[in-house]
This record gives sequence, C-alpha cells and structure tokens, in this order.
Amino acid sequence: MSSSRVLDSSVDPAAKKRKVATGDSVVASSCSSRSAEMEQPGSSNCAPEIDEGLYSRQLYVLGHDAMRRMASSNVLISGLGGLGVEVAKNVILGGVRAVTLHDEVACTISDLCSQFYLSEASLGKNRAEASLKQLSELNNYVRTQAYTGPLTEDFLKQFRVIVLTNSKLDEQLRIAETARAFNIALIIADNKGLFSQVFCDFGDEFTVVDTNGEAPLTAMIASISNDIEGVVTCLDDTRHGLEDGDYVTFSEIVGMTELNGCEPIKIKVLGPYTFSIGDTSSYSKYVSGGIVTQVKVPTVMQFKPLKEALKEPEFVITDFSKFERAPQLHLAFQALHKYHEQNGDYPRLWNNDDAAAFKSLCKKLSVNGGSDYEVGSDLLEVFPKICRGDISPLNAAVGGIVAQEVMKACSGKFTPIYQWLYFDALECLPKDLTAENPENYMPTGSRYDGQIAVFGKEFQDKLGKLNYFIVGAGAIGCELLKNFAMMGVGAGEGGKVIVTDMDLIEKSNLNRQFLFRPHDVQRPKSITAARVVKQMNPYLNIEAHENRVGPESEKVYDDNFFEGLDGVANALDNVDARIYMDRRCVYYRKPLLESGTLGTKGNTQVVVPFLTESYSSSQDPPEKSIPICTLKNFPNAIEHTLQWARDSFEGLFHQAAENAAQYLSDPSFIDRTMKLPGVQPLEILESLKKALVDQRPLSFDDCVAWARCYWQEQYNDQIRQLLFNFPPDQLTSSGQPFWSGPKRCPKPLEFSVDNSLHLDYIVAAANLKAEVYGIPQNRDREAVARIAARVQVPVFVPKQGVKISVTDSQDQMSNGTGAVDHDRIIQLQKELPGISELGNLQIKPLEFEKDDDTNMHMDFIVAASNLRAENYGIPIADRHKSKLIAGKIIPAIATTTSVVGGLACLELYKLAQGFKNIDVFKNGFINLALPFISFSEPISAPKNKYYDTEWTLWDRFEVVGELTLKEFLDYFRTKYNLEITMLSQGVCMLYSFFMSRSKCAERMGLPMSEVVMKVSKKKIEPHVKALIFELCCNDDSGNDVEVPYVRYTLPN
Repeated sequence: MSSSRVLDSSVDPAAKKRKVATGDSVVASSCSSRSAEMEQPGSSNCAPEIDEGLYSRQLYVLGHDAMRRMASSNVLISGLGGLGVEVAKNVILGGVRAVTLHDEVACTISDLCSQFYLSEASLGKNRAEASLKQLSELNNYVRTQAYTGPLTEDFLKQFRVIVLTNSKLDEQLRIAETARAFNIALIIADNKGLFSQVFCDFGDEFTVVDTNGEAPLTAMIASISNDIEGVVTCLDDTRHGLEDGDYVTFSEIVGMTELNGCEPIKIKVLGPYTFSIGDTSSYSKYVSGGIVTQVKVPTVMQFKPLKEALKEPEFVITDFSKFERAPQLHLAFQALHKYHEQNGDYPRLWNNDDAAAFKSLCKKLSVNGGSDYEVGSDLLEVFPKICRGDISPLNAAVGGIVAQEVMKACSGKFTPIYQWLYFDALECLPKDLTAENPENYMPTGSRYDGQIAVFGKEFQDKLGKLNYFIVGAGAIGCELLKNFAMMGVGAGEGGKVIVTDMDLIEKSNLNRQFLFRPHDVQRPKSITAARVVKQMNPYLNIEAHENRVGPESEKVYDDNFFEGLDGVANALDNVDARIYMDRRCVYYRKPLLESGTLGTKGNTQVVVPFLTESYSSSQDPPEKSIPICTLKNFPNAIEHTLQWARDSFEGLFHQAAENAAQYLSDPSFIDRTMKLPGVQPLEILESLKKALVDQRPLSFDDCVAWARCYWQEQYNDQIRQLLFNFPPDQLTSSGQPFWSGPKRCPKPLEFSVDNSLHLDYIVAAANLKAEVYGIPQNRDREAVARIAARVQVPVFVPKQGVKISVTDSQDQMSNGTGAVDHDRIIQLQKELPGISELGNLQIKPLEFEKDDDTNMHMDFIVAASNLRAENYGIPIADRHKSKLIAGKIIPAIATTTSVVGGLACLELYKLAQGFKNIDVFKNGFINLALPFISFSEPISAPKNKYYDTEWTLWDRFEVVGELTLKEFLDYFRTKYNLEITMLSQGVCMLYSFFMSRSKCAERMGLPMSEVVMKVSKKKIEPHVKALIFELCCNDDSGNDVEVPYVRYTLPN
C-alpha cells in the first residue's frame, strides 16, 4: 500500500478533485485549512447558514457562534479502532468543517469487538479506509477523508485539532512538539481494558468564551445603596443565583442611570438576594426598577506541553471514591509505554510473570520520577493482565468525552480538561480474581476476543443468552443498541434484544441518533435501528416493535413477556413513561438501566432488585409554573409572553376548533357538555357560537379581517383597559407605585401594515384560521397587507366596572364565586345553528408542531409573543430562542448521549455477573461542559417494618386465588395478625371498615375476581395472571401499619 494514500468521501465536482503522488490513481480532496462557513453538500466553497433543521437540538447546547467556529475547523483523528471510531462519529455528527481519518493498521477479527463500522468483509483492509463510507454518511456537511500515510509535520500543520488514539509515547511527544509549534490543539486518548486516559494541550493561551454554557442569570432589582461598597438588593421572589467573581451589567434602572449599560462589573455575593458592586457613592440616587444581568467574560487558559505535563500532572477527578487512582493510572500508562518499548509488545493476558515485570517497572519509574505513588495496589496488579482488552461501552463513554474536547478546541465553548483525565471501571470485575483460569481469557478468533480478554469466554456465553428489553430507539436507544450489538448481548442461543419505539424518524433526529440517515426520515425508528445494528453484528437476535409502553400495551408486554426478560434498559424522553417502566420492573423484579441527558449534562441510574431504590423512589421537583395573573396581565420576561402566545394558539386554533368539530360530528356533544361542572358549559357554548356564527370566515378576506380585529383587541384594546383600571401613576394601599417591581407598565401598540412584525402576525393568524376552516390560504404578504389595510376596526372605549385580578387568589375567587348564567346558556343553545344549516362545513383542529417551518405555527407564536413583549417593554426573542421555550425543546448533543450510553452498559456487565454488593454499582452524573464526571453508590431500598418483619419496595404478599373477600380478610388476620381496614385495586375501593353493612355483606361471599369486576365494571383481560391489591392494616394494638402490596394470583 502506498505510504501517502488519501481517500476522499466528499461530493465535490470533478474539477475540485486532484491526484496525490502515489503509485495508485486515487482522488483526494484538498487538505487546505481554508476557513469556511458550514459546508453545503456538494460544494467545497459555499458558506451558507447553519442547517437549523438538522442541528436544532445541538444549537441549543452550543449556540450559533460556536457552531460557526466549528464549521471552519479541520480535525485529524488518528487510530480508527473502537475508541477512534467513537470519537470520529461524534465529531462528524457535531458538524466541523472536515475530518481526516488516519490509520496505518489493517483490520483484524478482534477489531469487531468495538469498531462498529468494520465487518468480516473488512478483514485485512486499512481500518480508516474501511470505515470511511459509513462515517462520511453521518453528516453530508462534513468533508470526511481517509489518510494512511505517516504523520509528517507538513501534513499535520493544516489541522486545528489533532486526536491521537492508541499511539506510542514517542509518537505522542513528537506530534506534541509539532502541535505546539503551529498552535494546534492536541488530544491524546487511550483505553486499555477497563482503564482510560485522556490528555489535552490547547496551547499557551487558549480562550474560553463561555466556561459552562448556562444561560446568563437575570434578576429584578429592589434597591441599590449609595456607598463605598454599593449593595444591590434583588426582589425576594427568587434568589439571584450569582457567585463571587461573576460579572454583571444593568438595565432599566430609574435614578442611578450611570449603571445602565455599564461595562461588566465584578461582584461579591453577600447573600441569596444581595451582592456588592464597588463604589456607588458618586452615582445618582436609586429610584426604582432595573434588571441585573450576568455577563459571560472570556477566560484564558495556559496549558503545559505534554513533556512537562507528564512530569507535573494535573488531574480531573472522575470518581471521588477513587481519589488515589489518577496518579496510579498516570504511572501505569507510562509504565505500559516503557514495557512495550522494552519488549516490543504488551503484557500477555492474565500472565503473572508479565504482570510482575510490569509492576517492577512501575516501582522503578516511581522511584526515578521522585513520586510517592502507591505501587502495591490491586489496580496495578490487574492493569497488565487486561490491558489488551477492548471494551465497547468504555470506548463509547471516553469517545464522547474526547469528542466534546474536540468541539471545545474548535469553538472555545466550555471549559477543557486540564490536563489529564483518568477513568477506570475495575469494579466490573469480581473482587476475588485469585481462582481465575487464564485459559478462559485467551483469544479464540472470535469477534468478542477484546471483551473475552477482560471477562472470559464463560461470561461471553452468558451475555449471549441474555434477553433484554430496550424501551426507546432515539438518541440513547441508538447508543444502547450499538453497545449491546458490540458486547454480544442477546447474540447467542436463547438470547434476544427487543426494542420498541412508536415514533418515526425526523430530520432533527439525524444530528445525534446516529443509526439513521436522511433517506430514513419518516420510517419507524425501532425497525430502522434494529436493521442497522443487525448489520453491525449479524449474530444479534433482535426484534423491533412499534408500541408505546403503557397500560394499552400490557396485552403485548404481559406477565409471560416480562418473566422471560433478564432486564430492561430505558431510553425514554419523558418522566411518565420512565415511572411506568420502573413500576413494571419493580413488580416483575427485573433490573433496570435508566439514563437521561440535558445538553452536556447526563445521568445514569442502575436499579437492582432487592438491593437499590427504584427510579420512582426519588423525583425531581416540579417545574416552576408561571402565575395565571402574570400571564394574563403582568408579564415581565420573554418566557411569560411565549407561554401566553402558546396558550393563544391552543385556544384559537385547537381547543375552539376541537369543540366545533365535535359539535359537527357528535350528536350527543351538547348533552355531554351540559353535564360538565361549573362554568364549563357556558364557556364551551360561547366558543361554539364564535366558531360557527360570530367569527366563522367564508373567505380568506374574512380570515384577514378576523386577524386584524383580534390583533387590535389583544395589543391595543386590552392594554388600554388595563391602564384604565391601573393608570401609570397608580399607587398601592401602602403608597408604593403599583407599576413597580415585577409589574412592568405596558403601552398599547398602534397597528401599521408597514411594520413587519405586525404583518407577520396577520399573515400567520389569517392563514391558520383559513386552515382550520378549509379555506384556501394566501401567503402573499403584499396581498394580505392590502386586505388588512381595508379592514374597519371597531372603536374601543375602556369600560367602567371591569374587574382585573392582580393575584392568582383573586382570580380563583372571581372564577369560583361566579354564578352560572342559565338564561345565557339557554339563549346560546337557541342561537347555535343546526348541523343541517351548516352544510358541508369541515373544521380541522390544529396540533401544534414546532419543527415544521412551513406550517406557520412558529410564525404565529413568535409574532404573538414579540408583540406582547413590545407592549411591556420586554426584549424580544428570535425564532430560534422562541422555538426552544415555546416548544419545550430538550437541548441535546451526541457527545453526552455517547457517554451516558457507555456508562449504562458498564453497569450491565455487573448485572449480568449477578453482583449482590451494592458498593460495586455506580450511578453516574456528568456535565461535559465543566467538565464534571462523578459517581455515587446507589441508595439502598428504604426499609419498612410491621411487627418484626422488615420489607422494602421489592417485597409483597403472595396470595394464590381464588378466595372470597371474607376468606381474603381472614387469611391476613390469621396468617399475619393484620386487620385489613381498607382494600383497593387501582382506583377501586373493594372493602373498607366504614363501608355500609349491606354492601359489605353483598361482597363478602364473592370471589375476589368477581368483586374487582363488580366494582370496576370491567372484565379482567385474558392476559392478566394476577391482580395487585393495596392494603391499609391495623396491628393487634389497633395502630396503623404500612405493609407491602398483595400479588393475588388468579387460577388458570
């Protein structure tokens, strides 16, 4: 093979290709370091905007500026083994300008253990070339090429970032000098068995523009003192959240105007609501108002060169329970390089002689280096025995970490690793290794040899026989499936992986759900993912479903299904589904791997039957809700106006249309409506009359007229009424200005067709109204403007006696005490047209969809929100930010997903070995932006007690039916000395001590299954083998005692 071969995957036109001086005629892309904007598929010199449809979720993590800097960066990734391909996958998905894949090694069977883009057909081929096609398909905006020659200085100097994986120390030192000379960021990464090493050198002066990626904090000001050390006091509704050393600026202050728009000021925190800003004694006196905003100030980091950092290492600790491990691993990796240099190879697997020689070398290096590292540890005993191992989950985790460091080097976004990060998963191995047979770990010519080197052949067979259920085939689901395939989970006789996901693939998924390609859009996620991982490992037994997990799918995922499982791995995106699956796992006593991400943050949790608490044992605090009155009349932040706009969309184009559509299709709709409580019948009838009579459009002109009048009502008339009730100079009962603190005094807007924001609203609202009524749309802005200009808008005069609630309690009282106007209800029923009078009218309720830029849903939300923001003097938000908030989008990036997927699968090794000690299991917490990686021991299942019997959430009473209700009560009285006071099944009360005697007597002689059917008025489904009963009991002293639930097995 030629020493300078380059293969190019770009789709540049032929004129852009050139030949490289090789023995073969091979096309290659230019490796120039020319800066470019995000590259367009099919072009090497275009500089269009970032594809927000593809990168939308990642943009909310990195931001546009960081993405543009990444899009001008060339990256070299050397070493296309399991770790290298993980790094390459994540970097390419991230959207750098170009990635060059370098490798001089041919593929062997052991590479298939973790290199998911190699197959048996790749054996003997260069790993970079064999992986090129599939890696390049991940992102058409990234030019991807393979290079198989030497890493010379001339070749290296074109790159912004160099990543070395599985390289020798002398090569690292040589390339480190070149990188320093040409201001190239260098990242070195290596995995050896269950041990990992990452090193970063970003140069003498590396600027971090944003250390943590968090949105700048803001707070509303209550007062500022005139003093040598001026003290800012914030309103006491929320803590300011600032820290010592943060920088802030100010706006909207009345009085002390010198601070408005000031240069960033460094603060000192005095308390949760106060901080000092230095000398304000010469400033004007503070009067009122003001907002303080945190300012992100760039910081400069100075890195040590590799040669110096080897001698004077600084570590990022990844597990505080293993604080001493980092220096030990630093020594171990250096000793391994020295061992290879002296012996031409690494220590043999599980060989005691080689391990002893390695340990002797560690002692020698430790003494010569003047260090006091502990060289007698178990870690240094095991390190040489498994260093030839190759573990897919570890490659996934470290590959995600390294790829994030690449993005930091390209963009300056987030804090880099300074400078060494070591990680180990030694607890995946049994604690006692003395009885291990070395033959169990020897290679067999299997694709799993890298994993067998660590865990042995017997354990590999055990993995192959596992039956696992993966719930969700999104970002985390794709990672889990890939890891399962590489590990061989369910790939043996009797083993299987079942995956379910009811969603279809969307374009925005492609940026992180790496098993999918553009041609897969609108195909089922689960089926597509299963097909792709089957190609990665043809031996994998996998079954794809398209079911939503929940009560509706319990016919499929029934007792037989769960009893055949060895465990469940959740890859879900909502709490309700997570809690449901958690409860199923507790009931069936199956282990659960739980994980989630939010931008650069991620977590993993392992739930072990009879050992740990479950996912549902602890829950996040509920999201802080926005008070109703704040939304209605007193917004002070863009989040408030966006929620208001979102509510407007639902009310105008969904709920009202839904009511009207049901009226047209369901003859019993009115009867059902009249049975609703409170004022609901009146509200629904009012909305029906508006939809079918008062505001029913017959043409597109009518839609524009409605939109124009509604604009006037929302942004002018209602504001004038509010100011009529509460004038700008209004005082409270305590003499304070009414419009102060969080209450911003609004101003009415005057409509103009020449104002683009005003017209945005009319165009969007009119077209959505037309869609609801099946009227042909018109998106010609000039035409809409002409129609809007002709609309006669009713003159508004503020009214006396209109009540406007200032607080939510007032609002609830006014709603709660209002008498229902029955005469008005009767009148409305008479005024509603009959179905026959409405002819063929069809009304279509609109379901809000944020990711379709052609449906005008976000156009309406953005315009409606920003107009209200203008009313209240709130800074407006662009479409990108509006979509994040109104669409409740979860920011996401492939790097975090990769780390989380890898950490979860490391726990699977422990579950599959049947470990019973809680201290070997790890719950993981990461924030790649900081970077922060930490682990904790899972919390034990809380213990309860009745009499002398201890129990946890994993315990239950087992009762075999069929028993009558009386026999059931007697059974607990005689066997457990418990008096059942209440007995329920789901929401149905089957028995209680206060139940009427007649009802009690009626049920006592019935079998339990009949009592359940009688009370619930539902049949027991044929697939149900057992019923779950909840009990309230008294002990023999008459005291309430907590007891487990009952699993009541039905007769066959």
